[in-house]
This record gives sequence, structure tokens and C-alpha cells, in this order.
Amino acid sequence: MFFTYLRRELRRRRKAALVVASGLALGIALVIVVSSVSAGMGRAQDKVLQSLYGLGTDMTVTKAAAPAGSDDQRPRFRFDAQDDGSGEQSSDRVMVRGFQTLAASTVGRVDAQSGVADAVGGLSLQVVKVSGAFTRGRFEQGEGSGGQGSGGAQPAPQGRVEGGGADFDVNNYSVYGTDVTKPALGPLTSSKITTGRSFTRSETDAKVAVADAAYAKEKKLKTGSTVTIKGTGFKVVGIATADSGDAAADLYVPLKQAQTLAGAKDKVTTVYVKATDSQRIGSVKSKIQKDVPGTTVTTSADLADTVSGSLSTASSLAASVGKWLSIVVLAAAFLVAGLLTSSAVSRRVREFGTLKALGWKSGRVTGQVVGEAVVNGLVGGVLGIALGLAGAYAVTAVSPTLQAQLGGAAGAGGGGFGGMGGPGREAAGKTLDVALTAPVALTTIALAVGLAVAGGLIAGAFGGWRASRLRPADALRRVE
Repeated sequence: MFFTYLRRELRRRRKAALVVASGLALGIALVIVVSSVSAGMGRAQDKVLQSLYGLGTDMTVTKAAAPAGSDDQRPRFRFDAQDDGSGEQSSDRVMVRGFQTLAASTVGRVDAQSGVADAVGGLSLQVVKVSGAFTRGRFEQGEGSGGQGSGGAQPAPQGRVEGGGADFDVNNYSVYGTDVTKPALGPLTSSKITTGRSFTRSETDAKVAVADAAYAKEKKLKTGSTVTIKGTGFKVVGIATADSGDAAADLYVPLKQAQTLAGAKDKVTTVYVKATDSQRIGSVKSKIQKDVPGTTVTTSADLADTVSGSLSTASSLAASVGKWLSIVVLAAAFLVAGLLTSSAVSRRVREFGTLKALGWKSGRVTGQVVGEAVVNGLVGGVLGIALGLAGAYAVTAVSPTLQAQLGGAAGAGGGGFGGMGGPGREAAGKTLDVALTAPVALTTIALAVGLAVAGGLIAGAFGGWRASRLRPADALRRVE
């Protein structure tokens, strides 16, 4: 009886039901589009942030910023004198980037903190190689008087030095020492091995290296090639391509080898941290800062604040204006649906009064009104999901390009290279183009269904309250 009456009433009032469903559909569609665009913003921002820190990294720990260094931190190059004043000479200087290091034991202290799932250390280095040759000049005798000077003294020879000089080339590149025993954490995880292989867990002190694809192309390196760093040869076992297009370093070597090259035994520049729960990142950051003094902790959220450009602007709009606009439109849709349902009840006074006179109880009449409203809500939900999916598909199909400018985070943690104080990902000041997509998650669809049911219940509550107050006498007054 309930469903038969429900079907007949909805069929008889198709236009009114469609108006209510359309209002709910617009509100639900807007929520889906805003939610999917916000998710796309998040993906785009994650892609940008991956150019500054490794996948899976929730925060990094670096040494607290120190006052400007003295002159003894500047690289010095000394060359031996040659008897003939010529000959090829070269000198390598391997420096810790930022001149700020932490004891390797800091990794264990951070890893022991509550809320930390894993921690791994890394050492970021900068290598400067100066090579070239000196050439001795030639002294050319000039024409002089040839006579003796006053007092019989021999006159000084006249002439000039021709030729000679120096021709030196400066080669500057970055090297990152990575803990090969924990390959799932650190900056190398943001790159994909495209040729060869990555490090094995047993190569903790092996003379092997992984080269960034751009650097390998520039230096014509391939797997099996040998690169020399400060007189030590490293075999290239793999070529890595950064997912974001900007590599963390030109070369990656095992952490122990990097420490040996820099003379920084048991030292790291950065501790990469993965939290047990993304919701606890803030509390974990506070705990590390309290229990490990003299350090700076930078989270991905801190780094996100340094991203500017159209991506940042659009993300802010989606997070603030879009969210509130969705709430206002959805509230308006619910209110309109409730008012229309209540108004429809007012026009059905004779009907509900007669049903009560025939023995229908108030609860049954109210249930009938709520049932109709819920069906209207579900129809609106189906229409809203369809409109929302169409809007999200349109955004993805058009794929508007957003720009993200990276910079402003340097110096946050010792290294001064990259927002997370990590390896020298020299992305500061760079502009990245990111295509915006609007992925629709199953949770968004579930949210839309929930909103549709909620809208129907709210509308039914308005109408049901009015219907429950009707009396059979109300129907008799309307009889002409």
C-alpha cells in the first residue's frame, strides 16, 4: 500500500518532484566538482613538492640555522709549483652543502620518538673541481742604449714578458649520500630507475653510483661508466629520472662513501622522517623539536606554504571560496526543497484530512510525506552525481595548466638548499607547469548519496511536520 500510493503520488506530481530534485542536484553537483578539483589541487601540489623531497617523507630534521660562517668555510685551491711553470693541474674540493651537519646518532634519536614510523639519514655534498694549466711567459729583450750608466754601473735590461697565463675550468656538481639499507625513504624515491639498477642493501660501502638522467646525458655517462670524485672512481650502476623533472642531486652514492669523501665521518645533513599517522605529523614535529634540541623540523605542510603562483592561488580559492560556496548552495537547495515540500503539503490538505478520516494515523501520513521527499532526494542525487561527473570530466579534459614557483624555503634547515633542508635540489626560483585534473573518488560519490538522502529527510521533515498537524475537520472545510 505504501509503495503503491508513493508511486502514484510521485507520478501525479512529476513537475513538482522534478523541481525539488533539480535543486538538490545542483547543490550536490557543485559539491562533487569542488571536491574533485580540490583533490586535483592536492595531487598537483604533491607533484610539485616531490621535486623537493622524497616520496613517503612527512618531515625532515636538519641542524638549526647557525650564524654566517667564517672565511675558513670557503673552498681553497692550492697548486704545486712546477719547475717549468707549466703542466696540467687539478684540485677537487668536496664540501658539505650549507656547512651544517648532525651526528649520525641523531637518526636513531629521531627514530625512537613516538609517532615516527621510520627515519633515515642522508649527506648532501657539493663538489667543485678546478683543472687547467699554467703557461710560463717569455721575456723579450728590448732595445737599449747599451752604454754604461753613471759611475760605471751596468744599466738594467729593458724588455717585456709576452705570453703565459693560466687556463682553468671549474666543474661544479652535487653528490648525495643515501642510506642504501632503507631504499623506501629519502630523495632518491622521487626518481625512477630507467636504466640499470638501484643500490642493493649490501652496498653500504661500495664504490657505486646512480646518476641523474640529465647529468648522465650532459657527461655522456651510461651504466658501467666510471665517474671520479676526489680521486676515487665510482662505477655507475643505474640512471635515474626524476618524476618531477628536477633531480635531488647529480650523483647518488652510498652514505659511508659520501662521509669519507667529505671527511664527515658519522655525520648527516638531513634526517628524513615518516610518521605512523599523517594526522599526527604536527604533534610528532613538536616532540622532535623538544626532545632533539638544536634541530629544525620542516614538514611538507611548511614546504607547501613556500609554493606560490597560480597553483597556490587556485588551491586557496578551492579550499576557501569553493568550500563555502558549496555549503551555501547546498544549504539553499535543502531549504528550497523543504519549503517546496511543505508548500505541497499545504495544497494537499483535503487529501491528508480525508486519509485521516479514513483511519490513517499521523505517523503513517508523515511517513508517506517523508518517503516521497526521500525519493525526490535520491532522484536529485542521481542527477547531481551525473552533473558532477560531467563537470569533473570537463575539467580533466580541458586540463588547465597551473604554474608553481618554488622558493623561499631555503635556509630553513642548515642546508639552505631545498625547502626541506635536504639535498641540493636547486629548484628555488624555478617555475613548474602542472596540468590540473579533477579525479572523483568513491568517497565523493558516497558523500553525494548521503547528501541526497539528507536533503530528502530535511525536506520530508518540513512536510511531515505540517502533515502531522492536519485534522479531518480541515478536509471538510475545503469541501465546496
